[in-house]
Amino acid sequence: MRSVKTVAILSVLLLAGCASQSHKQANNQQQTPLTKAPPHKVAQAWSLFTEDAAHNYGIDQKLVDAIISVESGGNPTVVSKSNAIGLMQIKASTAGREVYRVQGRHGQPTNSELRDPVKNINIGTAYLKILQEQPLAGIRNPETLRYATIVSYANGAGALLRTFSRDRDRAIAMINAMTPEEFYQHVQNKHPAAQAPRYLWKVTTAYRTI
Repeated sequence: MRSVKTVAILSVLLLAGCASQSHKQANNQQQTPLTKAPPHKVAQAWSLFTEDAAHNYGIDQKLVDAIISVESGGNPTVVSKSNAIGLMQIKASTAGREVYRVQGRHGQPTNSELRDPVKNINIGTAYLKILQEQPLAGIRNPETLRYATIVSYANGAGALLRTFSRDRDRAIAMINAMTPEEFYQHVQNKHPAAQAPRYLWKVTTAYRTI
């Protein structure tokens, strides 16, 4: 049986050919070098780790795979201008710190931890679980919950819920009165962050192709 380290190396090599030129730019630009790699290829490359994390946290594996595809294109070395790191582009001081807090740990992940594919996927998946169990708790339709999780991963749950109401319970009730299609269009038309509609579209498109 191949070791985890061997599988990780093979996973990187599987996609490395798609990114040889972009790797040179990763240190001075916000890049996702493997965004041209098909989402299903990215999903295959990291499936050993995403399957394990998704199972442990009760999260849809395809959602984890789609976020990795959009955030980093499957390249664990990517670091953005805002210091979001690795496969799921995690910021240590925000999502990383929140995961540590919920897990009863002090501080936040180190940059070295976030560059580790296994730890990065685990922290990112744990953060998805936090979003679904805390600010987004109560959204009944699974498709709507997926859309809400995607938007909240990129721009925060608070910004999303405030497009409905400043009262969380009222916002959740309003969301539950919508179809998934109506919720999707609400994000497209009402979210204050210009990135949010594009991100929702990108991750949803990747999700449907995996």
